[in-house]
Amino acid sequence: MKQVIAIGMMIFLTACSIVPSAPPNNNESTAVPQENSDAPLKKAIKLSDFGLAPELENTVWLNVDQPLRMENLRGQVVLIEMWTFGCINCKHVIPKLREWHEKYADQGLVIIGNHYPEFSYEKDLENLKAAVAELDIKYAVTQDNDGTTWRSYENRYWPTLYLIDKEGHIRYEHIGEGNYDKTEAVIVQLLADAAE
Repeated sequence: MKQVIAIGMMIFLTACSIVPSAPPNNNESTAVPQENSDAPLKKAIKLSDFGLAPELENTVWLNVDQPLRMENLRGQVVLIEMWTFGCINCKHVIPKLREWHEKYADQGLVIIGNHYPEFSYEKDLENLKAAVAELDIKYAVTQDNDGTTWRSYENRYWPTLYLIDKEGHIRYEHIGEGNYDKTEAVIVQLLADAAE
């Protein structure tokens, strides 16, 4: 019984929730232990190609003048975070996202927070706007109340990060908190790669 409770607590602490209606995503590419330093990993990381990233069909966007579309983001590296503002694990990831936005936006990194609500109060746009302001989020945030983008990425967990290369292909996925050094190393590597 103690083992069951311990395993359950580990899953909860890693990611906020599992949405059972979505099929499992077997593309997890981050089974590397997190480094202890704050510096990105120096050597090249072998990345898989999980195919073309699904288009973003969302119509409600914050912190941008117009909706962002994957087809218009070719030549840039895109980080999509599947999140919801009521998730404590999502809140723990946001400082790193803010840091990467400040550090790499001028080099071609575009961060998009895809907000898919877990609870009804998270669906309210005014509540989302207040959370974005409170969390000091400056990067693009899109409201995904109907879960169209969430489902198109076959996502099941809050938070999940996807890194998309300059050609529009998903190259990296990380579920939950942590692994920041490797994630940043992948960002740096993808930014350095030339678009073909």
